[in-house]
Amino acid sequence: MDNIKIIKNRSDIGAGTRGSDMGVDAMEIAAINKSSDYFSRFEFDDLVTKNESIYNKVNNSFAKRIKDVLDQCTRLSNHVKVSLQQKNFPIVLSGDHSSALGTISGVKGAYPQQKMGVVWIDAHADLHSPYTSPSGNIHGMPLAAAIGDDNLDSQINDINRETADLWRRMKNIEVPVTKVAPENIIYFGVRDTEQPEDAQIERFGIKNYMVAEVRHRGLEVCVAEALEKLSECDVIYISFDVDSLDCDMVSYGTGTPVPKGFDPYEVIHIINKLIESEKVVCVEFVEVNPLLDNKGNKMAETAFEVLEAITEKIQNL
Repeated sequence: MDNIKIIKNRSDIGAGTRGSDMGVDAMEIAAINKSSDYFSRFEFDDLVTKNESIYNKVNNSFAKRIKDVLDQCTRLSNHVKVSLQQKNFPIVLSGDHSSALGTISGVKGAYPQQKMGVVWIDAHADLHSPYTSPSGNIHGMPLAAAIGDDNLDSQINDINRETADLWRRMKNIEVPVTKVAPENIIYFGVRDTEQPEDAQIERFGIKNYMVAEVRHRGLEVCVAEALEKLSECDVIYISFDVDSLDCDMVSYGTGTPVPKGFDPYEVIHIINKLIESEKVVCVEFVEVNPLLDNKGNKMAETAFEVLEAITEKIQNL
């Protein structure tokens, strides 16, 4: 298998709650406490961040700190693209989920002629745009930017010209507008959505394997079906938000915890079965927030457990 490259993106400016910028460090502490040399085994990039921008006066209330999120996503996109061009397998460890737009853009930049699939393991659909977002937090918008669709049918916000221009630039990172077709997105575990997102899911027919379905029909059946749906895709990117995990079972150490999620072994199994397809070229971990953890460093320890397991699978291919 290609060399693994760890990309550390300690940025949390797309979130509504501070602290996910510490997620990477919390996972490294989890490794140390486990006497694991994981983080000394692989080359890594450590991205510059703009986390101090949280102190800026928020002018773009429907897309908070969008200029800095745009810069961060562009920076991350470049790192992911170069890593893939160097025949590495990038594992991206990010703060908040707005980073996924940067990672998706970088994958598309490295494979501009190839069809891309996205597997989104998350409690949330992240399909809002500045026109539909009730919060203005950009970690709820990466997939809308990636598919290049503003969902104006569900518009609730009138955004100013500056915000509109910066959002247009976000949709155009690396390649013009559409990075991934909506029909090539598969959800696992999404269970907390708003009406504008529900409308997009229905409109595009995006499949969501909810936790109950995965348990009822069988994990292997659902993953095999997901891969069949993505059979025309040449490359697959997996985004793992730790709030896909059951917060009552694991921990509340994430910005937007939602009950009734997966257990860690289900997530490991889902990701590993996808990796076995040999189409997966990049995996990203997001939203570990040790400041909110109600069980010490439990969420980071769990995320690291998943990280170790999927890394072993990548190396053994």
